[in-house]
Amino acid sequence: MQHVTSLSFLLLAYSNYLSHANKVVPCGERTASPALLKQLAKRQVNYILGDNPLGLSYMVGYGSRFPRRIHHRGSSLPSVAAHPARIGCKAGSRYFLSPNPNPNLLVGAVVGGPNISDAFPDSRPYFQESEPTTYINAPLVGLLAFFSVHP
Repeated sequence: MQHVTSLSFLLLAYSNYLSHANKVVPCGERTASPALLKQLAKRQVNYILGDNPLGLSYMVGYGSRFPRRIHHRGSSLPSVAAHPARIGCKAGSRYFLSPNPNPNLLVGAVVGGPNISDAFPDSRPYFQESEPTTYINAPLVGLLAFFSVHP
């Protein structure tokens, strides 16, 4: 999702620039209008939120199907209320390797997303697919803010 969110944000920004300049981009025999660029960006956001072959939202806590085993220490360890004893660095492996869903939801975090064959293992060790990062989530915030004002 790193490239998807960043490129979609750039498409949206460029779309706004073209719109204010009253321009379009010739692309072979087609023309990319500001409206087309916005539509492409919105389709990518919809894909992230669950309009995809798996019917899975890649945003934790959004929709009925979303990642449950994200690669995130705070999400995969039990809370202090559930486990008041100290958990050492090496002791966390048992939680990391557990097939159980994370006990804590990091609501709103977007994970790396599907692999090259559009499959999603929903497993902590597959960090490329299951880790939420700022460089995935930050551009998406801009996209969601825009589309919440301009549906």
